[in-house]
Amino acid sequence: MSLLTEKRMAEIKNHLKKRTVTLPDDTFLPSLGQGTWRIGENPKLRDKEIKALRLGLELGMTLIDTAEMYGNGDSEELVGEAIKGLREDVFLVSKVYPHHASLDMISTACENSLKRLGTDHLDLYLLHWRGRVPLAETIEGMEKLKKEGKILRWGVSNFDTDDMNELWNTPNGRNCMINQVLYHLGSRGIDFDLLPWHREQDMPIMAYSPLAQGGSLRSQLISDPIVKEMAAKYNVKPLQIALAWVLRTNDVMAIPKSVQEQHVIQNAEAATIQFTEEDLNRLDDVFPKPRKKMPLDII
Repeated sequence: MSLLTEKRMAEIKNHLKKRTVTLPDDTFLPSLGQGTWRIGENPKLRDKEIKALRLGLELGMTLIDTAEMYGNGDSEELVGEAIKGLREDVFLVSKVYPHHASLDMISTACENSLKRLGTDHLDLYLLHWRGRVPLAETIEGMEKLKKEGKILRWGVSNFDTDDMNELWNTPNGRNCMINQVLYHLGSRGIDFDLLPWHREQDMPIMAYSPLAQGGSLRSQLISDPIVKEMAAKYNVKPLQIALAWVLRTNDVMAIPKSVQEQHVIQNAEAATIQFTEEDLNRLDDVFPKPRKKMPLDII
C-alpha cells in the first residue's frame, strides 16, 4: 500500500522542482538531497534503505551523498544498488579520505568508489576534511580526475572560512563547487562569517545533519514551544520545521539521512513549507544568529 496518493506525490515533486541551488558552473541541484551516513552497515536494513533512497529519487531528491568512509565502502555499495538503472537521474556525490587525497593516491581512491557505486563517474567529489596533504596537491589530483572524466566537478567538506580563503588563493582553488558543513537551527556558527563568505563567491553550502541527527544533538529542536507552535501552524512535525529552516534560502541545500519511507516523505514535505518573515524572526529569537566567530561544528 502506497504511503502517498498520486496527487500528493505530484504536489511534492512540483514543489521540489522549484527549490534549487545553483553551483558556480551554473548546474542546478535540488535544495533537498539524501545523505547516507551509517546506511549500508546493517544487512538486515538493506532492503528498507534501498527502498527509502529510491522513494526519495522518485520524489525529486535526486542528489545522493555518500563517502568511502561510510561503513568502509558499504554505503557506496548500497547506493550503487539503489541507483542501478537510474544513474542518469542521479547527481552522485562521494568523498575522499584526507589521507587518500594525495596526487599518488586520489586516483585509486576514486576508482574504488566508482567500482562500489557501479558507475564510471561522479558528478561531484569532495575532500572529506582537511588532512596533512597540501591543498595544492589535492586540487591537482582533483583536476586530473576531471580531465580523465572520472569526476565532473569537485568540492570540499568541513572547511571553515580560513580554509576557504586558503583554497581560494591556491592555483585552481576557485574551481571548487561547494563546501559541505554541519548546519542546522541549533548550530548556526557558519551564519557569522562562513556563509556570508560563500554568498560573496556565489558558492552554495551543503548542510549535513540538518536535523541534528533526528534532534538528538539539540533536543530543543523538538521540544521548544515556538517550534511546536509553528509545527501546529503548518500541520507538520517539529523536525520538519527545522529542516524547512535550513532550506529557507536558495543558496543552502540539505542532505538529511532517512532509512524509513515515512521519514523520506516527511523530509520532502518540509521543502514545501514557506515561512513568513515573522516565522523566521521568531525562530531567530529562540535560536539566535551568533554575534562572534564560532568554531566550525563537526561530527
